[in-house]
Amino acid sequence: MECTTHAWVPGPFGLDARRGSTMPDQRTVLAVAHHLTAATRLADVMPLLETDRRVAVAYTAAPASAFTGGLEEHLRDLGGLVLPWWQAVTTRFDLVVAASHGMLENLHGPVMTVLHGAGPGKLLGRLRGAGPPAARPVTGLIRERIVVAGRVVPSSLALAHERHLGMLDHECPEARPVAFVCGDPCLDRLTASLPYREAYRRALGVGGRRLVFVSSTWDRDSLLGTHPDVLLRLATELPRDEYQIVAALHPHVWSWYRRRQVLSWHADCLRLGVRLLPPEEGWRAALVAADRVIGDHGSVTYYGAALGVPVLLGTFPEDSVAPGTHTARLGAVAPRVEWDRPLVPQLAEAAHAFTDRVHDEMRRDLSSRPGEAARLIRAEMYRLMRLEDRACPPDVLPVPAPAPVAVPEACPPAARLRAA
Repeated sequence: MECTTHAWVPGPFGLDARRGSTMPDQRTVLAVAHHLTAATRLADVMPLLETDRRVAVAYTAAPASAFTGGLEEHLRDLGGLVLPWWQAVTTRFDLVVAASHGMLENLHGPVMTVLHGAGPGKLLGRLRGAGPPAARPVTGLIRERIVVAGRVVPSSLALAHERHLGMLDHECPEARPVAFVCGDPCLDRLTASLPYREAYRRALGVGGRRLVFVSSTWDRDSLLGTHPDVLLRLATELPRDEYQIVAALHPHVWSWYRRRQVLSWHADCLRLGVRLLPPEEGWRAALVAADRVIGDHGSVTYYGAALGVPVLLGTFPEDSVAPGTHTARLGAVAPRVEWDRPLVPQLAEAAHAFTDRVHDEMRRDLSSRPGEAARLIRAEMYRLMRLEDRACPPDVLPVPAPAPVAVPEACPPAARLRAA
């Protein structure tokens, strides 16, 4: 964990909170980010509180993940009050909000977890070692992270769909009393963004072309892990006057390798017209703007299918997907890319695998409280703070316009040669 702040950060928290306070009788809230992916989900949740003058919010980075690269810088760029972890664990809060699990038992205050991604659909990767293999838990519902030392850590566990309650009963039954179904705030914002499709396409420079959105999760079995040159293949094969390629790589890829390395690897693709989105935001607007999605078993691919975009799977590792989940159902419907065939006809054929009814079913698999996530999550946070909720309903805001990363001015000679 990279931590550059070692001094005590003054603010409306701790024993000296009244020393510089101007606003009276505030509740204090800590937003805990485990990695960039979790931070992007917190960005959908924390604004529900931050506009209330009775509430003061601070952020911290939990050193519980291998993918903390760039996280502290991101939190500081938000302009909020960022506490070092050691200070966060020595301060009492009225509410702690997190979008992942891990080390939350060290914090003081009722904990609410809102899972990131499109819901539990993957299996935890198997640890390497000499011992015999065992059953793998479903990510997001891992008992060893929810229950610590004989105690359920969250006071409230937000789930997007009713069927997730059954999964929780199987994976971690002790947490069932604190679980509640609230819907999916990301899906609600995507839905609110649909009227802005043409504005997003203009921001991406699509014009009259078809937008092919490429999404890769992380790890060796992802699209990028199995086909490292996927963007170059698309950029050299799809006619530039007919197709605009836009790509989003999982934030873990950026955190692990960092920005310079990711951009250097794809400098040739960027110079061939590929638009690469930053890890913090932009993929949702690109999904709304897309005509086709090429992806894998990651959440972004499923969100695309739920929005009504025909999907092709560039890879789909069956043994990494939890059976009977929405992710498994996507694998049963979406066609696979045949990499030894031309891609243009496969993009055209992808639409035949989907109907409006199939897209609707996939959308219903994401949330059993469509359009209600902001209201239900906010109500639960106020309940935990023991503060009366505001009367005005929360706004469900469309996502911002996408801002692709700039083409690097300097790229390795080999990349320049291939791009020429």
